[in-house]
Amino acid sequence: MKLQLHIKMNEALFLRNPENSELGKNILKHSVQLIGKTGFEAFTFKKLAEDIGTTEAGIYRYFENKHKLLVYLTAWYWAWLEFQISFHTNNMNEPIEKLKRVIKLLATAVEDDEKTSYIDESLLYKIIIAEGSKAYLTKQVGEDNKQQFFKPYKDLCAVVGAIILACCPTYKYPKSLASTIIEMAHFQNFFMNNLPSLTDFGESKEESEIIAFLNDLVFTSLEKK
Repeated sequence: MKLQLHIKMNEALFLRNPENSELGKNILKHSVQLIGKTGFEAFTFKKLAEDIGTTEAGIYRYFENKHKLLVYLTAWYWAWLEFQISFHTNNMNEPIEKLKRVIKLLATAVEDDEKTSYIDESLLYKIIIAEGSKAYLTKQVGEDNKQQFFKPYKDLCAVVGAIILACCPTYKYPKSLASTIIEMAHFQNFFMNNLPSLTDFGESKEESEIIAFLNDLVFTSLEKK
């Protein structure tokens, strides 16, 4: 029997908890597959319903609109990633080595986690890179923030920021550097594969190059302090 990982989600993101039914889990599973295939702009609940073999009205009983579904998926990913970082650094005592491990985790493509059978993290990782910013680059970002839709992302940044401070207690910008590491890892990956002239990794297409770049960026900043 495989251990299942449960991530508690903000109840304001859904009308009915998708994790409590087979249809709900199928909505999550197939939405990741469909968004990954068509992109978020072309993604609709009508197409999702056809893909699952259910009605469009049935999907609307779970999510108010596709924006809420995207925010749900991104929030779920950030919470899952925070768990992965905590798990992989739990027995590490040296802050510098812990930060290097975090950078590697952030810049390396993830594999599907068998503990979450209804979400393919390897596909969701690609969606976060290409579509994740659409969850908060909206006119209603202020209202969404009041409802704490982005708390998992903030929690992740706080965890990374705490590790940065452990490396250098006098560093003034731990939150800014934490969010920069996370976003830069994704942007550089996207640029490497789609707009290679914006990176120095276009020819090699090696994640190890992105990791080396982030290590240089981070530790050069910390060494100045």
